[in-house]
Amino acid sequence: MKHGSLILEKKEYVYIKSLLNVSEHSEGHQVQKSLIKFAEELKTAIILDEEEMLDDVVRLNSTVTVASGDVWEKTIKIVKPTEKDLKNNKVSILTPIGIALFGYALNDVVHWEFPGGNKEVKILKVTQEVGSENINSII
Repeated sequence: MKHGSLILEKKEYVYIKSLLNVSEHSEGHQVQKSLIKFAEELKTAIILDEEEMLDDVVRLNSTVTVASGDVWEKTIKIVKPTEKDLKNNKVSILTPIGIALFGYALNDVVHWEFPGGNKEVKILKVTQEVGSENINSII
């Protein structure tokens, strides 16, 4: 892990914690397993103010290119659950891939259990949405 721990912006951290509290009773088994692992990782996360956030960290509204070895490469945008749109590659933070990538940084290799089994994915590119603050889109 590039920065030693997950990196989260303070307001996004609060939002994510509230999502976890609501989602613990409503998501499927695979998502529940991901949520539990994510909640454990959050215990050691580094929480930063907006102006301290690093551009290479995956957060809400980040566009992320990931690859699993030579098997596949995909570009997705991590969004809040109400904005998911798989046709446009907008993936909810409450999906296994959204949870797996959140708080990690460029070039990190993430080991996670996805619906198809344990996978290793590498973050190849992280782009932040230009012209708007991430938190403004979630509160």
